[in-house]
Amino acid sequence: MTRIGMVLPYVDGMIGSGGFLQDLAGTLEECGVESVWAVEHVVVADDYEPHYPYSPDGKMPGAEHGAPMTDPLETIAFLAGSTRTLRFGTAMIVAPLHSPVVLAKRAATIALHSGDRLLLGLGIGWQREEYAAIGVPFADRGARLEDGIGAMRALWADAPASFSGHHVRFDRVYCEPRPAKGAIPIVLGGNSALAARRAGRLGDGWFPYTITPADFAARADEVRAHARAAGRAESAVELTAWPGSCDPAREFDVEFVRGYTEAGASRLVVNPPLFGPESLFTAGIAALPGYIARYRDEVVSKL
Repeated sequence: MTRIGMVLPYVDGMIGSGGFLQDLAGTLEECGVESVWAVEHVVVADDYEPHYPYSPDGKMPGAEHGAPMTDPLETIAFLAGSTRTLRFGTAMIVAPLHSPVVLAKRAATIALHSGDRLLLGLGIGWQREEYAAIGVPFADRGARLEDGIGAMRALWADAPASFSGHHVRFDRVYCEPRPAKGAIPIVLGGNSALAARRAGRLGDGWFPYTITPADFAARADEVRAHARAAGRAESAVELTAWPGSCDPAREFDVEFVRGYTEAGASRLVVNPPLFGPESLFTAGIAALPGYIARYRDEVVSKL
């Protein structure tokens, strides 16, 4: 069964504020949507290299206009308290910018209070200036991510926990609370061959952005191959697709979306409706059930 998720809107102060997001999350839960996903950038530079890789003009939408890109874990903690079944994912936390020990604590706290509804999406980001502002070497980002994954998993599973990596080390420490199941699902981002290898070896899930159906299928095969090479089952890595991040105009195009599900995506993430008669700006939350029902009827039911 294909599950539906939605990216939380952050492009305008009105739709990114707390009360609106609570209403949105509650409505999505009532509509049977499985998950919502919150994005992260700690800072965005006024000018950056390399250019933003996910848009034709190389610019990230919204940041220069004061769009409220709130902290994803703080936002999830806020929304988890007003929902019961909706799952919450981060898409993606730029993990090397955070202490994995602190991140493990924050994630475990949310898992406890939400009833294990957190999907911890992690990536390495793309913006050198963001790394420079926080004082983390950009060149180390892949190694820091992998160290962080190992450290967090040790802290969640063991008491006391020990870990010795290149960038993170601790010996016989307690980090409570720990998740009830001894782990929190880690979903890894990235479109590259290296990202696919990392997801296959280490991820509980893989969730790339702005990737065509054909490239998604090719990388998905790589994820599964690397999982097998690591002695893991192919099914250990759950695949999530966001077709509308590649081409928003084809989000309701069944043949386009089918390319992702035939490649193994079991979750489809949709954009929030920001244009047309169902726009959150003009129609508000009242149009959301119809939007989700239309996506189910016109797309998901035909896959």
